[in-house]
Amino acid sequence: MSKNFELLSQVGRTLEILQRPDEPTAFLEEAAAEPSSSAVTFTVHGAAREEVAKLVRNLFFVPGESAPHRVIFTGTESGTGCSWICAHAAEVLASQVHGNVCVVDCNLRASTMRERFQVSDQRGLTDALIGSGSIRQYLQRVSGSNLWLLSAGSVQENQQTLLASDAMRSRLAELYSQFDYVLLDVASLNNSNDAIALGSSADGVVLVLRENSSRRETARKALQDLRDAKVQALGVVLNQRTFPIPEAIYKLF
Repeated sequence: MSKNFELLSQVGRTLEILQRPDEPTAFLEEAAAEPSSSAVTFTVHGAAREEVAKLVRNLFFVPGESAPHRVIFTGTESGTGCSWICAHAAEVLASQVHGNVCVVDCNLRASTMRERFQVSDQRGLTDALIGSGSIRQYLQRVSGSNLWLLSAGSVQENQQTLLASDAMRSRLAELYSQFDYVLLDVASLNNSNDAIALGSSADGVVLVLRENSSRRETARKALQDLRDAKVQALGVVLNQRTFPIPEAIYKLF
């Protein structure tokens, strides 16, 4: 399980997530002093949560700018840990806001959110796309908190085409109207164009790379594909970062 993240680029500028000794910790202190109205049961703790909190702060709480509320998380390739980051970013975000947060498992090829949040109901996105009624009947509340999950749902025939359907656009509009924040976990760009297809309906995309695995050329192509499709790249996260020296010493500088 990874604990170190670095937001390399956001809206044309470089941002540093790794904490320096003189970096204010008010963000985390405020979280303890003023939690959301319904507490989230965290599945990530310690330094890992601290790093995710920095990501959430730099992504959703940008001072003086229009912060995103509808964000797609996708990887350059499989195995970057994108789903892990999306799930825990949703947890931390829900603890910072009084509004409702929804995480949507759009990774129909390798769905994991239902297991990550330990929910038993198998209904979810695919069922909502072929079914009727309010989107709420397909959602599951996480630990009685202000965090909700729309899991991938039951396996459907030709389910991959559902993400590009009018039903998907309609369901997304429904989610966007009912939730303050919507985070979508989407299949990696080397496996599908889902992130690009869904990107026009969101505020932008966070691209997840894996250190010592993701190739620079692959990342550049992914960013260019997003630009060509006029989908905003909100930032790039470097996951599973390692330190050449012990982290405690690194933080002294």
